[in-house]
Amino acid sequence: MDHPRPPAFSDGLIAALPIALGYFPIAFAFGVSATGIGLSGTEAFALSLLIYAGAAQFLALVLISAGTALPIAAATLIAMNLRHLMYGPALMKQAGPQSDLRGAHLWGAGLTDEVFVVALGQAAGGRVLNGAFMGGLALGSYCAWLSGTALGAFVGGGAMASFPVIGAALGFVLPALVLALLLSIMARSQLAVIVVAAGVTIALTLLRSGTAGILGGMIAGALAGLPGKGAGDAR
Repeated sequence: MDHPRPPAFSDGLIAALPIALGYFPIAFAFGVSATGIGLSGTEAFALSLLIYAGAAQFLALVLISAGTALPIAAATLIAMNLRHLMYGPALMKQAGPQSDLRGAHLWGAGLTDEVFVVALGQAAGGRVLNGAFMGGLALGSYCAWLSGTALGAFVGGGAMASFPVIGAALGFVLPALVLALLLSIMARSQLAVIVVAAGVTIALTLLRSGTAGILGGMIAGALAGLPGKGAGDAR
């Protein structure tokens, strides 16, 4: 009996293509925006290289341009990205004992929202995950983000001045990408959890701030999902 071939690094790169197509224009817009507020191309690229968090990077630009104190800016960005701490353990649990996820200390740094959802979809579909696949998935996405930032920073801050509609539309690409990836693996039993998380996020965003909305929605969604089954159990 032939055993299925374990996923390779190249399979991860292929799986990263939809993410890369969404990341590149957003990263381009970030590079343009960063140079538009006075950062150099090197500084813009360094933010993507070191932070690598789409919405948080745009928030960083707002904080920088407002002259926010470094401790406050750092605390805000950390709070906005606390959800990433849950991705690794959740993926390890969903992948199951048949998966070989060695090297997590390397590819785990690239476990963004979109990478997590794609990997979760692979595991939920009964496909084995391994370090090679995750490395390709994470690296392909990361390179798309870095290259988009580099090109946007090179073009400069005035690139979108003549195309305000395009500049505004780019802000919807990243959340639309996450939503599309989530819908591709969502089961009907998970709809109530998503509605609760979305409702709390919208309410807190309107009443408090975007950061409060993200944190509140994350916690509400996690609590709402406790009594039911996880994403991979509903297949």
